[in-house]
Amino acid sequence: MAKGHECYHCKQWVEDGEAHDCWTTTEAALTRDLSDDLRDAWERLRETAAELGEQRIYASHHSIMFARKSCYFFVRPKRSFLEVVIFLARAVKSPRIKKVVESSKTKRAHIIQVRHRDEVESPLTDWLQEAYEFQPQANAKKVPQKAKAKRKR
Repeated sequence: MAKGHECYHCKQWVEDGEAHDCWTTTEAALTRDLSDDLRDAWERLRETAAELGEQRIYASHHSIMFARKSCYFFVRPKRSFLEVVIFLARAVKSPRIKKVVESSKTKRAHIIQVRHRDEVESPLTDWLQEAYEFQPQANAKKVPQKAKAKRKR
């Protein structure tokens, strides 16, 4: 019987000692099968984000990440839409936003579906700008609480 294991993520059989990294991918691989409309929307979205300033753009598993010190938004290409997840400091209510999830103490993940190039405009581009500019204070000093007074017995 062959020695190895089935990868938990991709379900591929991996022989013992064989290198396997199903998490590593490329933008091209993730966007290869997009329809023309989705490809145009992706290109406009990427171009808009790249114009915001210095950042890292990289593919990871099923997503394309956009990060400064930390990821401020990512895109998951789907069959019929681009799932865009933008991290903002506040919860935004809009018909464009399908769902808002608290992702940390300081950030809310806003899930948006993009189906056409024309959807990559305000307010979406405004939210991208806001997310790009938001950098939570990672090393912010906590305000010390008053020491509890000891009760005398």
